[in-house]
Amino acid sequence: MACRRGNIGGMKEMKLSLIVSALAWMSLAPPALPAAEAPLRAGVATADITPAGPYPMSGYYFERLSTGTKDPLHAKALVLRQGDSAAAIICCDLIVIASDLTDVVREAVERETGIPGANVCLAATHTHTGPDYTKELFQFVTGRKPTGAAAERVPYVPRLIDGLVAAVKQADRAATEVTVTAGNVLQETPVSFNRRFLMKDGSVRTWAKIDTPGAIRPAGPIDAQIGVVRFDDAGGKPRGLLSSFALHLDTVGGTEYSADFPFFIEREIRDALGGSVVSLFGNGCCGNINHVDPTKSEANKTDFIGSSIGRSIVAGLPALLPVAAPRLQVRTATVDVPILDATPEQVAAAKKLLGEIKAGAKPDFLAHVDAYRRLIIDNLRHDIDQEEALEWLGWGLSKKLAGSGDTMPLGVQVITLGRDVAVVAFPGESFVEHGLAIKNASPFRTTLVVELANHGETIYVPTRAAAVGGGYETTNTTVAPGAGELMVEACVRLLQEAAAAIP
Repeated sequence: MACRRGNIGGMKEMKLSLIVSALAWMSLAPPALPAAEAPLRAGVATADITPAGPYPMSGYYFERLSTGTKDPLHAKALVLRQGDSAAAIICCDLIVIASDLTDVVREAVERETGIPGANVCLAATHTHTGPDYTKELFQFVTGRKPTGAAAERVPYVPRLIDGLVAAVKQADRAATEVTVTAGNVLQETPVSFNRRFLMKDGSVRTWAKIDTPGAIRPAGPIDAQIGVVRFDDAGGKPRGLLSSFALHLDTVGGTEYSADFPFFIEREIRDALGGSVVSLFGNGCCGNINHVDPTKSEANKTDFIGSSIGRSIVAGLPALLPVAAPRLQVRTATVDVPILDATPEQVAAAKKLLGEIKAGAKPDFLAHVDAYRRLIIDNLRHDIDQEEALEWLGWGLSKKLAGSGDTMPLGVQVITLGRDVAVVAFPGESFVEHGLAIKNASPFRTTLVVELANHGETIYVPTRAAAVGGGYETTNTTVAPGAGELMVEACVRLLQEAAAAIP
């Protein structure tokens, strides 16, 4: 069941140096909770969403076509049902969830399963060795046909949509009465590190090292907790395990498809619990976290990272606590997230630079990043010619959000089980501080905050303080300082309401 709330964070006038926000909530009758005696049922399923044949890969500022598959890409669905209430979580081996994909999949899931679309959460793991599908998606939802070399490729988007919906349908059919245990596990072996460093001049540099001249210390924390929720059937057989850990998925590289380190997490879990258990991984808020130890010359490898996290999860399973009364709630809110500006002069300069890059120029990396995001911002704010946008943009196109104006409407969700478990769906590639703030304010015993959920058009979501220091992440964002804090506040309110509704 969904609790619809009013828009959050309306803004009529906005400047980068000063953002004045108004927060307005429209109170509605709280949703009725499932009867205490109604059993919780859960089902899990997996669908292969690996593209067929060569296809553009995501993650970088140059096109690279896939040459093979290191390990397959999956969509993994968890369906929860209790009485008349239902929810679905789909963890996808994709770099981002475009809002257009969320809309299409939600509509299909509601039509074919009866699960309310608002109760469906799509989350990207953020693998950088997956498909760059968003341009084809935009063409698909707007009725356009691919042109040039893209017209010769095997279409991917219909397969992607079908795979996500099929996973939910299969999970729904497999739903059975379950017992739930949950808790937080500590990742003691260091595999995650804050990648932003405070410099002596007060600025912040991304990807610095301890021995970088002028570096003082990491510019923020990490989150060493792994949130774990386990579902066993009535016979005690493990069916599914949902986990979340804050670590950037860019550890593989190359041109072969790979789910990155979650592949090795699942391998460890299956070795311990059986080969049929489904491991769903939702990435925590990790926009400023990666796998590179700033004190060492070599980065941790994918198998080491995933196996280490998987072993931590397995070691912590005996300490998970039962969820005694897992009443299911789903609550949602829409946040009007402020968009940065892109002046006509900035847009013209961006097109000029990107044209030079197409001709072979190699400018400063951050200048390239800034130029590209200015065109995304222009498309989000203004009702521009979409045919012209297609000439410049690959990812960043959006039917749903193009021409949104000063703000874009992004949804946040919380899915809760009794007083013990909360899963928070947070849009964009958010900083770890946002996830920690939600966890610290949550009245639930175990809270998993999953980023890149339902909307990815923000790109990064830095903290307000980080915007002052600069760095790659604050250059590669479409949202104004304070946008993340607005979404954090919305999530905390939803958690408070969910907790208050439980007798």
